[in-house]
Amino acid sequence: MQPLPANPRHAGPLGVLLGIDPGLQRTGFAILTCGPGGRDPKLVEAGLIRLPRQTSLASRLVELETNLDNLIGEHHPDTLACEELYAHYRHPRTAILMAHARGVILALAARKNLEIVSVAATNVKKLLTGSGRASKRQIQLAVAATLHLPAVPEPNDVADAIAIALCGLRLRAAALATGTAVRRVQA
Repeated sequence: MQPLPANPRHAGPLGVLLGIDPGLQRTGFAILTCGPGGRDPKLVEAGLIRLPRQTSLASRLVELETNLDNLIGEHHPDTLACEELYAHYRHPRTAILMAHARGVILALAARKNLEIVSVAATNVKKLLTGSGRASKRQIQLAVAATLHLPAVPEPNDVADAIAIALCGLRLRAAALATGTAVRRVQA
């Protein structure tokens, strides 16, 4: 893992949230905390879990789970926000392969009894930029502005994970404010 430097940990009333942009070669992650009602989000840590392309799918999935388990053990998140799968009709195999990584992520979250917030990429883009068709660069700029970062997060997988975490925080805050349940998966 290659974490970005970030603010010190300040767990707010919504606790700590782990945002994940799943991948089989590069999985982006972000740890966020925030103030009351989801305000004043703080980036604790963000980075990539790199999985070697030359190893088997099963080996990469085990390595992904081990790295995420270590992150969860270090930061003790209450909630995991993960991007939903998107399948383009021209590339159905990509969605099937990505489902393996997402399955490992959700299974680990369930074993750790984390709340799970699934977010569609278009919802993340719309929440942060106002457009469900925002570019990768627009997401990077929106993340940097929202968190008052000195530079845009690089690479895109990290920016996407931070954006997913921000969206997860807002959805969780809204659910708590309205008394609706955020999906909790029991092991």
